[in-house]
Amino acid sequence: MESAERIDLTSTPVAKAGSQLRFLRLEVWQEGRKLYRMVSRLVRRFPKDELFGLVSQMRRSARSVCANIAEGSGRNSDADFAQFVEIAYGSAAEVASDAYLALDEGYINEAELNELLAQVEVVISLASGLYRRLKPAADNSLPPSAFRLPLRRSAP
Repeated sequence: MESAERIDLTSTPVAKAGSQLRFLRLEVWQEGRKLYRMVSRLVRRFPKDELFGLVSQMRRSARSVCANIAEGSGRNSDADFAQFVEIAYGSAAEVASDAYLALDEGYINEAELNELLAQVEVVISLASGLYRRLKPAADNSLPPSAFRLPLRRSAP
C-alpha cells in the first residue's frame, strides 16, 4: 500500500471558491481524507463476495470521518460540532476494527494493517484534540488517551 501522501487542498476548485467551508482548513478533516484514500486503495483487492460486506463497511466508516467533521463544522455551536467530532472519532475506531478483521481473513498483511492503524491514530489524536477544544473542561468525556491502538498484531 502506498504511503499517505500530503494532500494539497489549495489546488482543488472547492478550496479556492469555498472560503465558507471551514472544514477544508481542519487538519483532522485532511487526515480523514487520507484515511479514506488508504481504505479505498486497500479494499479494491478484497474478494468480490466482500463488496457488500467488509468493503462497503470500511469505505462507509472512513467516509463518515470526513462527513461528520464537515457537517459538524457547519453547525452553529461548539457543543453541536463536538458531537459530530465524537462520531467521527468512533468511525475511525470502526475502520481500525474492520482492518483487524481484514487481516484475519488474509485480505491485508501486517504491514498494511500497521500503516492503516498509524493513520487511524493520527485521525483519532486530532479528533480528540479538537473535541477537547470544543467542549468545556467540565463536560469533556473524551480523554486524549481514550483510544490507543497497538501497532503490532497480538496473537489471538
